Amino acid sequence: MKKKIAFLFNPISGGHRLIPVTPLIERHVNRDLYDFCIVPTQHSGHAVELAREYAEKGYDAVFAVGGDGTVNEVGRGLIGTDTALGIIPCGSGNGLARHLGISMDPFKAVKWLNKTIITDMDYGLINGRPFFCTCGVGFDAQISMSFSKAGSRGIITYLENILKEITTYQTERYSLTMDGSQKRTKAFIVTVANAGQWGNNAFIAPKASVRDGLLDISVIPRLKAVDTPLMALQLFNGQLDRNPNVKTYRCHELTINRKSEGVAHYDGDPVIMGPEINISMVPAGLKIMIPDKGRDI
Repeated sequence: MKKKIAFLFNPISGGHRLIPVTPLIERHVNRDLYDFCIVPTQHSGHAVELAREYAEKGYDAVFAVGGDGTVNEVGRGLIGTDTALGIIPCGSGNGLARHLGISMDPFKAVKWLNKTIITDMDYGLINGRPFFCTCGVGFDAQISMSFSKAGSRGIITYLENILKEITTYQTERYSLTMDGSQKRTKAFIVTVANAGQWGNNAFIAPKASVRDGLLDISVIPRLKAVDTPLMALQLFNGQLDRNPNVKTYRCHELTINRKSEGVAHYDGDPVIMGPEINISMVPAGLKIMIPDKGRDI
């Protein structure tokens, strides 16, 4: 019996303007295995609604064709259902797709879905909002806010925002309560990870797993200029946890307290939150379709 799958297509995701993904889907999805439809999203939140509708219709999988924002919306619509999330990465960072071993080449990403497995993965909640890759506060959250207001997308715009903000951004003091144990710290970035990277192969939590039921926390201070090159190298070669300036923790639940409200992010989307932020893990709460490579995720 054929499986029923839907592709929810974000027409404005980072790389999609340059890559004709929908013809690849039409041409290379195995029609002996799948009955499928391709549906464009029309507004923010539309993918949540559509994913929920297809799950209610009994679809086997719904694919997010886009970036981490589209993945987040589709995943939110599928939480608690028997319908699996699939990903064809076409965004700027593609953090979750990279963690799961999905190819960044759209042709290969479409071809692999003809040989996949469905498994369970964890997801997190930040003040009740689901996230599947990372969330956090600090400089990266501020950059997410600036990036969301930029007139264009892509890695160049992202780097331009970093260069513009980094000299004036002030570190904050935080109280971190992890499974009841409290630590106070002054930090440039506090990232809470389910998957291992922000995107673009920047491994903010190299040992994170989406199947261990744990939050991986990375606390990064403002570094001296002399320390920055080493941290950048370790960020991109998966060894950030070896940096003596970076503090890493694991827990099931985390409460972040700060002086006042400010920006936070979840899967790269910025949001203003109050001085107290509650983050928790939901083990095995979402079905995910991944390449059948036998790799640990």
